[in-house]
Amino acid sequence: MRFLGGILAIAVLLAIAAFAQGTTTGLEHDISKGTEQAPVLLVKLAGLVSSIAVLLVPIAFAIERLIKRDGLRIADGVLAAVLAHGITLATDLWVAQAAPDSIQEALTRSQGSGLTDPVHGYLAPVIAYMTAVGMARRPRWRVVLWVVLLLDAFAMLVGGYTTPFSIILTVLLGWTVAYGTLYAVGSPNVRPTGQTLLAGLRHVGFRPVTAMRTEDVPDGTDGGPVEQGDRGRRYLVTLEDGPPLDVTVVDREQQAHGFFYRLWRRLTLRSITTRRSSLQSLRQALEQEALLAYAAIAAGANAPKLIATSELGPDAVMLVYEHLGGRSLDSLEDSEITDDVVRGAWRQVTSLQSRRIAHRRLTGDAILVDRSGKVILTDLRGGEIAAGDLVLRMDVAQLLVTMGLRVGAERAVSGALEVLGPDAVADCLPLLQPIALSRSTRATLRRLARERAEREREAVLKASAAARRARAEASAQAHGTATEESATGTETARATTDTGQDTGRAGAEAGPDTGRTAEAAGAAPDTAGTAGAPEPAAADGRPEDSRTPAAVAARPPAVTAPTGPAAGHPAKPAPHAERRADKRAVEEALDAAREEDLLTQIRHQVLLIRPQAPVEPVRLERIRPRTLVSLIAGAVAAYFLLSQIAGNNLGADFSSAHWVWVAVAAAFSALSYVAAAMSLLGFVPERVPFPRTVIAQVAGSFVKIVAPAAVGGVALNTRFLQRSGVRPGLAVASVGAAQLFGLGAHILLLLTFGYLTGTEKTPSLSPSRTVIAGLLTVAVLVLVVTAIPFLRKFVSTRLRSLFAGVVPRMLDVLQRPVKLLTGIGGQLLLTFAFVMCLDASIRAFNDGSQPLSYASLAVVFLAGNALGSAAPTPGGVGAVEGALILGLIAAGVPKDVATAAVLLYRILTLWLPVLPGWLAFSSLSRKGAL
Repeated sequence: MRFLGGILAIAVLLAIAAFAQGTTTGLEHDISKGTEQAPVLLVKLAGLVSSIAVLLVPIAFAIERLIKRDGLRIADGVLAAVLAHGITLATDLWVAQAAPDSIQEALTRSQGSGLTDPVHGYLAPVIAYMTAVGMARRPRWRVVLWVVLLLDAFAMLVGGYTTPFSIILTVLLGWTVAYGTLYAVGSPNVRPTGQTLLAGLRHVGFRPVTAMRTEDVPDGTDGGPVEQGDRGRRYLVTLEDGPPLDVTVVDREQQAHGFFYRLWRRLTLRSITTRRSSLQSLRQALEQEALLAYAAIAAGANAPKLIATSELGPDAVMLVYEHLGGRSLDSLEDSEITDDVVRGAWRQVTSLQSRRIAHRRLTGDAILVDRSGKVILTDLRGGEIAAGDLVLRMDVAQLLVTMGLRVGAERAVSGALEVLGPDAVADCLPLLQPIALSRSTRATLRRLARERAEREREAVLKASAAARRARAEASAQAHGTATEESATGTETARATTDTGQDTGRAGAEAGPDTGRTAEAAGAAPDTAGTAGAPEPAAADGRPEDSRTPAAVAARPPAVTAPTGPAAGHPAKPAPHAERRADKRAVEEALDAAREEDLLTQIRHQVLLIRPQAPVEPVRLERIRPRTLVSLIAGAVAAYFLLSQIAGNNLGADFSSAHWVWVAVAAAFSALSYVAAAMSLLGFVPERVPFPRTVIAQVAGSFVKIVAPAAVGGVALNTRFLQRSGVRPGLAVASVGAAQLFGLGAHILLLLTFGYLTGTEKTPSLSPSRTVIAGLLTVAVLVLVVTAIPFLRKFVSTRLRSLFAGVVPRMLDVLQRPVKLLTGIGGQLLLTFAFVMCLDASIRAFNDGSQPLSYASLAVVFLAGNALGSAAPTPGGVGAVEGALILGLIAAGVPKDVATAAVLLYRILTLWLPVLPGWLAFSSLSRKGAL
């Protein structure tokens, strides 16, 4: 942090020297006029003493460190001095040969035939050395250091050997190089040794025997410590006589731990963070923890009793407490956390809040339970005296979640209601949000949310597999039954036919009477073979047996081919019926597996007692991270954009535009919404109305103005599909599939058109280098991601979630060629529409001619669109304009034409559709489609 601060200070100093020339000249004149009256003898004496002291003080400090066997600090100081000397020489060379005249005048003075040195070649290395070895942390050496520096600066200024800006730049360079060196090689270990700890205990009157480091408290997730970095190292010290002691040691390294996190919380949250500075001195930390320990005991709370404090040298302090001997709430078994323990924790919080004391860290490792069941609150160092109502309510919300994680929401709320009362518990509901909780609690809630989502996913997959398996078994069973019935019916029909024919011949030979008898005998098997079938009637309405015997005997029995299930081909259910059955089974499984998160469970328990309690979350964030990034990125993009259009007369350019080509560009811009609807619906197997989808894409032009380009459209399309009847999981998967395919198509088109521009051998663009550079960049990124464990885990987690939802959805789409062609065609048509819109915009300001090939134009558009999607600004404002203007100029388009064309293109594709987009968004919202 100090290294970055030094670089920023140097940049500000050079900017002042470059742009505020009058200020620098006036400052030098005032200093020169004020020092003219200084005695010459005093000036010479000061110069002599300072020049000697600048060399002797570092040597004396090095001897003192070597005597104390701290040679590593001296090595770091020497390295910093060498680097500072090299940077000083480089800076002197730059100022003398390449720097602007204003900077040269601010940093040098005329002396004889030349100029003075902009940076002092001996003072900067000395400052770097003294900073790196840590002289500023020791009061006596710090005084000597500042006296020498001020004396040397005074002597050089009065003697006319330097300027005020040169002195400041020298100090900043030495300081920055020193901290940069420490950042690169690491700071020396400032932790006090065991012997130092025992000596400090003897210094305050104890007679220690042993000091054993206690184990860090695990967080219950992966065995690592939880927020222990700035709480100090804890030791169990045994004495020659008397009970043991609990000793906490805090050093400068631990003080710096979590600095950026605390600073970020102070900047982004609304006055709820502790009033202490983000980086306290050791003495301030010691005094605050001692004050809170005494205040907690005075309030009647069970807290560790502080009995002694002391410094352990210049880099550490210790706090001595009476030994407690309890176990933390995190280390207790679930059966050991009784209702008395829960109520005891709430009583301790009540005692603190009765004196307006906020704990601020009521996590499981800050609550101890001794053998008798008494609850003790520890880690009061981060607390606050005279806390406001908001901070006190945050303590209640934190303890509700801490207890809920161990004993469940019902028991946690029941204990709080019994001790605090329903009103106090209900007042904390608006603060029951992740940002108001501790860092470790938020991490635990995120882990539980991932586990809950994984269980829901597994339940859905099991239900879907079970439904498919049951359908397959039913189909197989129906097929087997139908085959058996078909075989039985065929054999029976064949036997009936043979018997009927034999009987008929016998009847014909025996005469009418015998034939009638034979007919009856022959009909019996046929009747038996067709038992259960209705008896057919004759054409005149009489039964079949009333026909003449001769006709019956001469007619072979009719055998009808079995159909349907009897034919061995069971009728398959319709595809849409199968999908409805699958959807119903998945929804039922999801409803059965869905679990409420802990915060929701706590709210429901409180609302059972106080139904009218406010539940709307209080806004605690002063500024969101996304908003801050968008503001910074927008400012940078606006700066580059304004620098590009500063020299253009846009009024004259637009007045001379060819409006026919403007109308053509507007038509292609309108076509892009139809293409966007096609590209979305191509990855949605369900039936969604096409006209309404086009309207939703128009509404997206309004949404992307208030959200980053890669976020607003995704959220709107997902919401639209859900409102159109697509299940939430499938809606997300469909939009993700469309985005994934669009990304692949974008990269493929960029490489393809890059290669095509290379075959044109245009001197302005070097496509072969572009393709090679792109491939090398991707390869380097892949290597970096795979080499860094954090990035590797992050990417692998995202890829697993992607393949869990998006890839199965794409497989469904691949089984529907029409849908697939619609999606591919929509993606290609979308790119075509935007490229042609940009082409028409260029022609509108270039007398209808196009200086670029379509391949080169496509490369410029695809590259600019990629930068716009990555930019965190709404709609890619600034990033897209700058990238397109620079790309067109590099490709050979005149600057005035490129600037005007890009602005027209962005007006037609981003700003002009805002009003229609708002109308479409409002219309779809009223109809419940969004």
